[in-house]
Amino acid sequence: MNANSDSGAGWRERIDQYMPGGPAIGLVLALVGVYLLVALLLGMYWSIAPVPFDVRDKAAAYAAEDGGTVVTGSVTTATLMGVVQTLLDKPGGYVHNDRLPPGLWLDNMPNWEFGVLVQVRDLSRAMREVYSRSQSQSTEDPDLVLAEPRFNFNSDSWILPSSESQYRDGLDYTRKYFRRLSDVNAPNAQFYARADNLRYWLSTVDSRLGSLSQRLSASVGKRRINIDLAGEEGASQSTNTPKELLVQTPWSEIDDVFYEARGTAWALIQFMKAAEVDFADVLAKKNAKVSLEQIVRELEGTQAVVWSPMILNGTGFGLVANHSLVMASYISRANAAIVDLRDLLSQG
Repeated sequence: MNANSDSGAGWRERIDQYMPGGPAIGLVLALVGVYLLVALLLGMYWSIAPVPFDVRDKAAAYAAEDGGTVVTGSVTTATLMGVVQTLLDKPGGYVHNDRLPPGLWLDNMPNWEFGVLVQVRDLSRAMREVYSRSQSQSTEDPDLVLAEPRFNFNSDSWILPSSESQYRDGLDYTRKYFRRLSDVNAPNAQFYARADNLRYWLSTVDSRLGSLSQRLSASVGKRRINIDLAGEEGASQSTNTPKELLVQTPWSEIDDVFYEARGTAWALIQFMKAAEVDFADVLAKKNAKVSLEQIVRELEGTQAVVWSPMILNGTGFGLVANHSLVMASYISRANAAIVDLRDLLSQG
């Protein structure tokens, strides 16, 4: 026992002689090292994206908690709530606005969260403007009026108020709307599953995916003919632009766009599955269910495991893989399927 003590003391003495400032500095450095290691491991764990949930089970669980039933619109509303709750309560919580490690160091997860958040905002807007209203002159639902602007609150506000607090408030108001949907004593709470309403939301998704696809495919850079005014002789724009444009996403930003696309697709997979339930009769009448299933299939391809330790962006046909082009391929095919579905829904 004494030999061990002497050995330990000798070890500490040898360490101390190389540590300027003596044992106190050595202890501080050791604690900092442990903190950095723990933060690194936590950051790796927090960067794992959540798995999708079953939209029917989520609606049934919320209904059981509130003592209600699942009616038209319950699945879409419950899916919106489930996505927001996952965004806030996943391991590490909401890290987009973190000011301390390990959240401060993370890059992929904050962009993933932003992709999810954009889809939450778009769906909440569609619910406020069309899903819950029978006509353009109808009164807006009071709870959705309060929920939608809170989901649009600044995504990186740390305190006073924090982004999380605003999103939880939006979640609470959405939950109130969900409860009222199945309440026979609250007939003013409605969800109108019509083809034109679904087309409204799909048009927003279409534009979002189109932009993402362009930013992803621009990783290699290319010269594009300016077609901004094509198709209409009398069209004009604010200022003149060159006939050819160089479109390129900087190499330092392409991984951000990649993970934003992953988050976008993750949220859309569940929102599309919810639409498949709530708009089942509309899709069946148009024989369009298979079209929506194809959209989901393409979006699911974006969630495959990334085996590379970093997002590579080689040239289009070069020796190095280009992950952003692969992602752009899935996003583009999903977007094309959405355009086809919108056209199908517009037919009589």
